[in-house]
Formats: sequence, structure tokens, C-alpha cells
Amino acid sequence: MEGIVRAREFNFASLSPRPISHQDSSNKANAVAQWKQWLTSQAQYRRPDPLQDEYQLLAMHTESTFGIKEPEEAGSSSLLDHVYPSAQQNRPSIDFDSPTSLVKTLCARLLSLWTPSFMYALLGGQLLSLCVTCASVTTTELVERHWILPSTQTFAAYLSLFIVYTPYTIYRYGLGGWRKLIMRDGWKYFLLAFGDAQGNFLAVKAYGYTDLLSCMLLDAWAIPVCLFSSWIYMRTQYHWTQVLGVVISIGGLCLLVVSDLATDKDGHADNRGLGDTLMVVAATIFGISNATEEFFVRRSPLYEVVGQLGMWATLVSGVQAFVLERNLVADAPWNSETIGLWFAYTLSMFLFFSVAPWLYRTASSSYLNMSLLTSDFYGLIFGLFLFHYSPYWLYFPAFAVVMMGLVIYFWHATPEEQGKSDVRIPSYVLHGGDMEDIEH
Repeated sequence: MEGIVRAREFNFASLSPRPISHQDSSNKANAVAQWKQWLTSQAQYRRPDPLQDEYQLLAMHTESTFGIKEPEEAGSSSLLDHVYPSAQQNRPSIDFDSPTSLVKTLCARLLSLWTPSFMYALLGGQLLSLCVTCASVTTTELVERHWILPSTQTFAAYLSLFIVYTPYTIYRYGLGGWRKLIMRDGWKYFLLAFGDAQGNFLAVKAYGYTDLLSCMLLDAWAIPVCLFSSWIYMRTQYHWTQVLGVVISIGGLCLLVVSDLATDKDGHADNRGLGDTLMVVAATIFGISNATEEFFVRRSPLYEVVGQLGMWATLVSGVQAFVLERNLVADAPWNSETIGLWFAYTLSMFLFFSVAPWLYRTASSSYLNMSLLTSDFYGLIFGLFLFHYSPYWLYFPAFAVVMMGLVIYFWHATPEEQGKSDVRIPSYVLHGGDMEDIEH
């Protein structure tokens, strides 16, 4: 935080690399080039919380002092764009004049998709899908060992988030700033944590009443809920190709369901109506909470959001576990196997909650929910080694269809265009009597 304080007290004149004559245009151009080089080196070493406002002030002061602004008509970038290049890039247009031009422009459009940001979003989504698969496998193993404590199970995951991210938030904000955060914005994070904890609880309960196929299909309801919630929060504009990508991905999910049906993996439903209702409610909560968390991480540091989520969810799930499961804990089988599976579940969920906010900011919460549709395919991979499953041929085209939908989702819009991020530390933390705590 010391860098923020110093940036606000910047002495621009002291940074001048040498005396500059405003009568010599050649010296002006050289000075601007030196400013660009210096600002670029500073931008790449900035702290996790962006200091873009400070660099904007510096850039505007430089251009006004030197009287030089590079012409935009010539296609050259301005001083600020050199430091923070625009992430939004127009996709190559499709030419329908002839079959040859159509094929060429389609190939050019396809190649334009594979930017670093798109690869990060694609691989990050699959990493999170693997985390969900690990959580599902460990939960299934715990249930088979008659260790059924959903609130206690999620309590450890939320507690790990609290232990890791809350102390770092206190380190960055100071103890006084962290107290102000709880007093002023804590209620928002409490609602987010409450919804997330209840969604996980209801989803685990649903698996006990309905079959696997119903859970898979109904869980996809989180995608349209998340799309609508993102529009409510951030007025996200969706291109028709994004809707097509969602439909194709859900079509891949249907192929996965058919595969499970053909291999008799649906299981038995004790109370299908109750289980389906619980899963629909859980999917609705997941869609809303994911969009809400995306709204938060686009405006606040990641460690603040995850730390507050972990703190309040620990409180909610802890109270819920005490009320609903305090008598079941003593009867549950506690041995090295169940504790190891519980630890594996906690580790996978910790990784999920740590990486998901990053994907919310670099892509979108809707894209995350689409990425999770591949988790059943990864479940097959686990099953080949753990349960000796026999792979059904439809699994592989189903996985390819889901991945195709993830690619088509960004056919028109880039990942950076999914939402605007303006990450700032709360003003009540930066001002007041807590600046000494923030600096140290």
C-alpha cells in the first residue's frame, strides 16, 4: 500500500530524466519516448491492485507538459495506450463474396480466437471443472462410507479460505481498515456467503433424493440464471453467437446424459420430486451467487472478496453444522480414509474458490458455468482408474461438443469484452487515520 500513497504524492518534475527544452521538438519526442519506456517498466511491476488512475494522471501531465500527443489518425497509440494497451480487438470480418474468401475469412476468424486471454480462460475453466470433479468423487466416496455431513464437509473448505485470505486482507488494509470493511460492506458479503453455502448444502441433499441424470440436467439451469443475473448487475450485452455457444454446450451435456443412461449410471431415485426441486433451487442460487461474485471481483481486490466469502461462509456453515449435524458427527465413521477424502475435498474446493474469481474477471461467471459442463467427462477419467468404468463412445463426442460451445461463445466477443473491471481499494480504507497500518 506504500506505493499507492507515494503515487498520490508524486513529484512529476523529479522524474524528468534530463532537462527538457520546450522549444526543441526533437527533444520533446525523445522525452516522450523515455516517458513511455519508464511507464511501461513501472506498469509491469505494479501491485495486484491496479494503479491505473495514478498512471493516467502521470500520462496526462506528461502530454500537457510536453505539448505532444501522438496523432490517432496515423494509427499510433497514445501514451496511456502504450502502458495499458487496449484489450478489445475486433474480430476479422467474414466475407461471403465467394467460397474461397469465405473459407479464408473463417480460418482467419478462428485463428484470431486463440489469444493468450482466451487460452487462459479456456484452460482455467477446465481446471475448475477438474476441481468440481474431484469434489464430486470425494463426496461420493464419503457417502459410500456413510460419512454424510454436508455442512461439516463444506465448513472446512470455507475455513481454509478464511485462514489464508483474511490475514492477507488485514495486512493490506490494516486492522482498522478491515474493521471498516466489515462494518460498511460486510452485509453484502454475508448475503453472498449465505447463498453460496445454502446452494452447496441443497445440491448435496438433492443427490440423496433424485438420480444422477436429473441432477446433471437440472444443474445446467444455473447457466441461464447466471446470464440473466449478469445482465441485471452489469447490463452485459450478449451477441447471438454467445447464446449459440451456450445452446451447443448444453447439447453436449445432453449427450453426456444419454451416455450415462445407456450405461445405467443414473442410479435410484428415492424421492424424485423433492430431489429435482432441491437441485433447481440450488442451481438458481448458484447462478445468482456466481454473477454476484463476478460483480464484486470486478470492483474489489480478489483477496478481499474471497476472504470475506470465506469468513462469512465459515460462520454460516458452522452454525448450520452445529444445528443440523451435531448429533451425527459422533456417529460418523472417523478414520484415515474418511479424513483423507475430506482433506482432498477441502483442497479441491479451496483451489476452486481461489481460481474462480480470477476467471470471473478475465472472462465471465457465465463462461465458468459453461466450462463446468465437462466435469462429467473428467468423472469418467477418474472412474476408469478408481471404479474400473468402461468408457461409452458417446462420451468423447459429447466432450468435443461442449468444448466447441466454449469456443463459439467467444466467436464474436473477446474475453476482455465480457465486462468492465474497475478494481479499487475502498476509499474509506485509503483515507482516515489508518494509513499507517496500510503502509506497513
